[in-house]
Amino acid sequence: MLTINAAVLLVVVVVLRLRRRTEARSRFDEKMTVVIVLALGVLLAPTPVGQAILSFLGQVASGVTQASR
Repeated sequence: MLTINAAVLLVVVVVLRLRRRTEARSRFDEKMTVVIVLALGVLLAPTPVGQAILSFLGQVASGVTQASR
């Protein structure tokens, strides 16, 4: 039996959509890409991977803030 994780499927869709040329995109196409990326973020946020990304970005932001002082 084959199971497909929704987050993995959305990652594939996002990568395929972002590989297309910018000039070929309509406003609707750009809005759909944003909606898909937001859905991916909602799916990843509660997972250990999402928490690790959040922790890493927090450390980067903290480092940038301290470096600018």
